[in-house]
Amino acid sequence: MKHPKTYNAKEIKTPTWSIFIEGPISPEKLATYDFHEGLVAFRQPKQQQKALIEIAALPEGRIIIARQNDQIIGYVTYLYPDPLERWSEGNMEELIELGAIEVAPEYRGFSVGKNLLKVSMMDDAMEDYIIITTEYYWHWDLKGSGLNVWEYRKVMEKMMNAGGLEWYATDEPEISSHPANCLMAKIGKRIQPNSIQQFDQLRFKNRFMY
Repeated sequence: MKHPKTYNAKEIKTPTWSIFIEGPISPEKLATYDFHEGLVAFRQPKQQQKALIEIAALPEGRIIIARQNDQIIGYVTYLYPDPLERWSEGNMEELIELGAIEVAPEYRGFSVGKNLLKVSMMDDAMEDYIIITTEYYWHWDLKGSGLNVWEYRKVMEKMMNAGGLEWYATDEPEISSHPANCLMAKIGKRIQPNSIQQFDQLRFKNRFMY
């Protein structure tokens, strides 16, 4: 399944800055921007920028960025699930994962995360996908945000809702290991019933085990 990646953009004006949200971005364009030193949730900034460039080059890979001038201050990634994860077991071409979303600490509080998701969903091709995201509390910036697990979970859910993602039940062991962890998903308008059924089978593998 190959879908054109239709570029979309939006500007957020704050009292101090203008933040430009755009994508999907090509790997070549990504390489021309600076990467904010506060983007350290997953890797060191230079390594993470390299990883984003690699994702942008994948046929299904999509990177939406938030930037101030020529510096990337936030991003969201979409790609096929990791081959070691349950979600890749069905080899579903129409299932992609929102793999990472991150905003540099000093730019939080301006709805950058929500707008990254909104710009992502402006592309009509996203209606051909089941988009999932797995939220694990151990990835959350509880210390930096000053929030407890449940407050942070509420913030994450609200942000994902802005992109049309909703909570879905699952018996996946890592998600089930803590009540704050969750699976969220958005089922595109053009997804066929058999694909939804396949997704349900991935969500529940132990339904008939007692």
